[in-house]
Amino acid sequence: CSLLLYAVNGLQARTFGVWTLLSSVIRCLCAIDIRNRTLYHITLFTFFLALAHFLSEVFIYHTAALTIGVMAPLMVASFSIMGMLIGLQYLEVEALSQNKKKN
Repeated sequence: CSLLLYAVNGLQARTFGVWTLLSSVIRCLCAIDIRNRTLYHITLFTFFLALAHFLSEVFIYHTAALTIGVMAPLMVASFSIMGMLIGLQYLEVEALSQNKKKN
């Protein structure tokens, strides 16, 4: 995920790197335990944050150009959000069916 920033210092680069690593760990943990509703919601939120970040860099702050390097994470975040929202419906239905079985 490369941004074409006008002024990037080492601290900003490391912060973005740590954010990327943290979101990757969260997403991998969700993939391992996909039925964990809390982790699922946190993972979904990471995609919303990524989408908001890249959109704000392009359209609000004008610090990134709308190139393939920025379009790729925008598409990944968008498609992931759509997929996870569809999956969330199945997660909720599964939770309801488990509650009915207990009663």
